[in-house]
Amino acid sequence: MKRLALPLLCLAAALCLFAANDTAKPPLRVLLVAGGCCHAYDQQTMALKDGIEARLNAKVEVAYNPDKSTKATFDIYRSKDWSRDFDVIIHDECSADVTDAAYVENILAAHRNGLPAINLHCAMHSYRWGNYREPVKAGADNAHWYEMIGLQSTGHGPQEPIAIEFTNREHPITRGLENWTTIKEELYNNIQILGGKPLASGLQKVKPRAKKGQPAPADAKETEVSSVVAWTNEYGPKNTRIFSTTIGHNTETVQDARYQQLITRALLWVTGKLSDQGQPAEGYAK
Repeated sequence: MKRLALPLLCLAAALCLFAANDTAKPPLRVLLVAGGCCHAYDQQTMALKDGIEARLNAKVEVAYNPDKSTKATFDIYRSKDWSRDFDVIIHDECSADVTDAAYVENILAAHRNGLPAINLHCAMHSYRWGNYREPVKAGADNAHWYEMIGLQSTGHGPQEPIAIEFTNREHPITRGLENWTTIKEELYNNIQILGGKPLASGLQKVKPRAKKGQPAPADAKETEVSSVVAWTNEYGPKNTRIFSTTIGHNTETVQDARYQQLITRALLWVTGKLSDQGQPAEGYAK
């Protein structure tokens, strides 16, 4: 009997391990696309990848283009089935002057067909052409990217701290999150909302700008500017879940635990793995 005990114990342990592995959830397959003008994307991609993988059962693949211009493009988007290996895409590109409509349509087709997306910061100012500084018309050739995002933004003010207030505290993404104030960041404007549902607003105090070569008037007062800074959207015939935030210009902000918590909550929500109470589905939290 003693001779049989050890082999039986080993067999039992192996069966338990097999059962555990058999019920383990596969990791979320995340594609992070980043590059282009004006940001330290080489650092920010690593901060996002490390932050997401530390918090979630997820595997983040990075498609990074070191091109620092506003015309950065990404080879992965040129394939018709570019999204087939991923559950969700994080758009973190800054490609304001990429105006190839067919290229952009190939990106959007994946999202219309049900692929969820997270849009960060300068993704809101990418793929724009025509008179984009005025409100675009629904269905117009230069409206499609904005329609996926759910909100049209065209510019931002100076870098100053932004007081973020979660205006919809009942949404699974924001439930239980605390308001916070960023370091110096860019507050993007809101030209119009195109189906987006606001989750958070940002308030920024803007110092008066002096005329060139002159000091600011001594009695000049700060002005307050407010914009929606985080929202959700349901895009296309399949009501694909989309989350966007305009926050995230500086690497220190991207590294902030509060920012990363917001992004990881959003990743779970767009992929259907966040409960109404803001709890991750079994097997997806670490």
